[in-house]
Amino acid sequence: MRIGILTGGGDVPGLNPCIKALVNLAAERGWSSIGFRRGWAGPLNARLDRPIDAQREWVEPLDPQTVRTIDRTGGTHLHTSRTNPGKVRPADLPAFLAPEYPFSEGHGTVDCTQHVLAVLAHLGVDVLVPIGGDDTLSYAARLHREGFPVLAIPKTMDNDVFGTDYCLGFSTAVSRSVEFIHALRTPTGSHERIAVIELFGRNSGETALMAGTLADADRVLISEVPFDIERLAKLVIDDRRQNPSNYAVIVMSEGASMTDTDVIERGEADAYGHRKLGGIGAATGDALKRLTGADIVAQELAYLMRAGAPDALDRMAAISYANLAIELIAAGKRGLMVAVQKGVYTSVPVDTCISGKKRVDVGELYDREAYRPRLRHVAGKPLFLY
Repeated sequence: MRIGILTGGGDVPGLNPCIKALVNLAAERGWSSIGFRRGWAGPLNARLDRPIDAQREWVEPLDPQTVRTIDRTGGTHLHTSRTNPGKVRPADLPAFLAPEYPFSEGHGTVDCTQHVLAVLAHLGVDVLVPIGGDDTLSYAARLHREGFPVLAIPKTMDNDVFGTDYCLGFSTAVSRSVEFIHALRTPTGSHERIAVIELFGRNSGETALMAGTLADADRVLISEVPFDIERLAKLVIDDRRQNPSNYAVIVMSEGASMTDTDVIERGEADAYGHRKLGGIGAATGDALKRLTGADIVAQELAYLMRAGAPDALDRMAAISYANLAIELIAAGKRGLMVAVQKGVYTSVPVDTCISGKKRVDVGELYDREAYRPRLRHVAGKPLFLY
């Protein structure tokens, strides 16, 4: 048995412990492991006319010695990218594939899935274990439909992969955010300002909601609920007035938007159709300064949320997900994604991740009028309320 491992999309703390656990558990069963470097770009760029050792830039043999210390740091040993082999643009197509996959007029991408399947067969991969968010795993679902065995692991600090209550990276991102939100109280309070702290979160406001709750922010703005800037200004001025230190803190998702305005995006769309987000915090800060006259601290936490080593919960989830994946592979199970549901480890069909959208339950967890978290019922809910 040989398993292939890759990590795609944004890096999160917890990937390296997961990779290490997969490799060690596979080795205990006498299986071998190979890693594809830079996400789906690995099998896209691997060649059929070369052995593994001749293309280490894209394919790396993995064994317990190779991964012995990688769990001590964050990020991913295998590196990552947002490559989608099903929609490859001219700039991303390897030169050696150009004759086989010509671009036609009016079509800006080509589908290189047959090459990926050929590479997996050439390298003797029996089961592929992709670790990623809904974009990365959507291509895993494509391979499953093509008949290739996959066993997926969800990760994203937005915690928005449909079908699981928990994704690798979420706990550490929230912990980092709470730490920095509290740290930013120092300059905000010293200068009697309003802090507007922007967190990652494209379509789901779960990370901002939980971080804002745990850091006791005055107001929390999430992707699911557009906000009225004039109402927010009135609320936050009152928050500031009631604070003995005369300051206020707003936490918001990068995917949040003001009423009747679009989400702020920039740059070219990636292979999954997403443009970069960011800037709503600064725009909100400018508007609040105009409306309130208060000085503003506008801060994007951005990559600080995913920097550094994972916390204990992400280590635990990473190792547990790896154990479950190996158990399922050993049992002959394929075409699945490991998951947590209602606090219990389980698995779901791999295409579950593209069958719906995971969003904050606004009715249960948020006050639309006050722009604040509001937990209405706890009894019967799982540990990860949000």
